[in-house]
Amino acid sequence: MSRHPEARPIIMDLNPNSPISESYRKLRTNLQYAEVDRPLQMLMVTSASPHEGKTTTVNNLAVAYAQSEKSVLLIDADLRKPTAHHSFRLSNRVGVTSILSGQKRIIEAIQDTRIPNLKVMTAGPIPPNPSELLGSKRMDGLLQELREMYDIVLVDTPPVLAVSDAQIVSTRCDGVLLVINSKRVKRQFAVKARDALLFVKARIVGVALNQVPTNEAYPYYEYSSN
Repeated sequence: MSRHPEARPIIMDLNPNSPISESYRKLRTNLQYAEVDRPLQMLMVTSASPHEGKTTTVNNLAVAYAQSEKSVLLIDADLRKPTAHHSFRLSNRVGVTSILSGQKRIIEAIQDTRIPNLKVMTAGPIPPNPSELLGSKRMDGLLQELREMYDIVLVDTPPVLAVSDAQIVSTRCDGVLLVINSKRVKRQFAVKARDALLFVKARIVGVALNQVPTNEAYPYYEYSSN
């Protein structure tokens, strides 16, 4: 079966011994020890603008956590342009929106993947009111229940500067990882995204830089605490 054009590559699964995969492991380790007194059980991953690699990052980071023997759930909370179901080759008929609209139970929206310890909750059918759903009390209840079910919960959201969704979800998570494409995004937009998150008192725990020029001919991810 051919890969959907919206599918993001999961190099941690395809080639776990590659230098890029090792970069994701380093990112995972840095996040684990970011602040030992405030563990990151629920981490949101976002970017300033589209096409910066935030979904590729969250997918690979989820696999990295799963490979460390953690029970991991990846939530596709990008209710506008979801892609997790393409990347992991899952159905998107039932997902986050199915729960928030009261149509399905949590257990019905969680899907197994071929990767041990990793499960995915896809976005579900695209709704007319994403921001309202993500800001609802049902969303609060959903995330609270998932905290009790998994060691690590990773949440993929739309870019910060595109819509308000990321700001809404960030207040419900233990921390935010901001993914920045060093070749594509101007500094002013990265700063604007950071300020938008800080405005709602989100806890930014680090910035993952990709497309950073190095002596090697591959992109890598660099972690720096806020």
